Amino acid sequence: MKALTVHDSNNTSIYDIVLSDSFKHLGNYFKGLNVINRRICIITENNVAKHYLDEILNIFLASAKETFFYIFEAGEANKNLNTINCIYKKLITCQFDRKDLLVALGGGVVGDMTGYAAATYLRGIDFIQIPTSLLSQVDSSIGGKTGVDFNSYKNMVGAFYQPKLVYINVSTLLTLNNREYYSGMGEVIKHGLIKSRNYYEWLKGNIAGIKERRPDILVDMIHESCDIKRKVVEKDPKEQGDRALLNFGHTIGHSIEKLMDFSLLHGECVAIGMIAASYLSYKEDHITKQMLLDIKDTLHCFELPLKIKYSSCDEILRVTKLDKKMEAGKIKFILLKEIGHAMIDKNLSDEQILESIEYIREV
Repeated sequence: MKALTVHDSNNTSIYDIVLSDSFKHLGNYFKGLNVINRRICIITENNVAKHYLDEILNIFLASAKETFFYIFEAGEANKNLNTINCIYKKLITCQFDRKDLLVALGGGVVGDMTGYAAATYLRGIDFIQIPTSLLSQVDSSIGGKTGVDFNSYKNMVGAFYQPKLVYINVSTLLTLNNREYYSGMGEVIKHGLIKSRNYYEWLKGNIAGIKERRPDILVDMIHESCDIKRKVVEKDPKEQGDRALLNFGHTIGHSIEKLMDFSLLHGECVAIGMIAASYLSYKEDHITKQMLLDIKDTLHCFELPLKIKYSSCDEILRVTKLDKKMEAGKIKFILLKEIGHAMIDKNLSDEQILESIEYIREV
């Protein structure tokens, strides 16, 4: 078992990130949250529920006053305000008050929605994260970003709201299919590219163990990714500066995700977006062509797509300009100054961005 602690700007502890290969420590951490005489509602989706809901319910029943659950249909298509309304109704029916607690059991969709429901129900109640996908374990469960999609635009409605605990059981990754698992590697590789060349090289040196999903390798990998994200969000909790670097690959990636009607997974879109951003970094003379090709090779090792089948580069650019990352009419693009060091560039022209989109378009 390993653990990290996330702090606020005053260096006060906010919550722990716990990594284990089972749920055996969850009960003790849960009791530490002072949950006696509190109602608990586990929010999850149908695919995750069949694997873990009963086990988690049994753990919480030992401490909570009452335990409930709400299950919705899996998929990004259900990450919307209609599902949030259903969660509100469940909480009202079960007479939840401000002292009660929500539990997000699942991947990024579950975590984002549960966090948003917690942030807005009765102006805020506590919640914890139990992420079960690699993507959520290394990214969405950490940092307090919550939200839902609106008219297919990613996370357009949301809030910054921190959990009370993040408990990561790496053995949940064994139930993921390869595509879901490797989707998470898009975010993992991103962490190395933007913040740690040593970590990026470590990932390349441990490809076999990562693909075999060895628990010891997974704990080390996820711990390092969580630590990188922890340091970024502690420095910039509400994305006023350095935290924007975590959007490397997301600027174009989110546009692809929407235009492909979510037929590609988030990490797959981020991977394609990272190639576009890396190409721009190469064209701006920040990284060499060999570095660009090395990034593509590393993504390819984890079966992530390198190009997109889409006819209109102009349409991808248009949708990119509708993203929430726009600032004063300019696209805030994250580039690599070098491997392990990212930067913000607000001065790229439409022509430059279109060239990068053409580079990732499969013709």
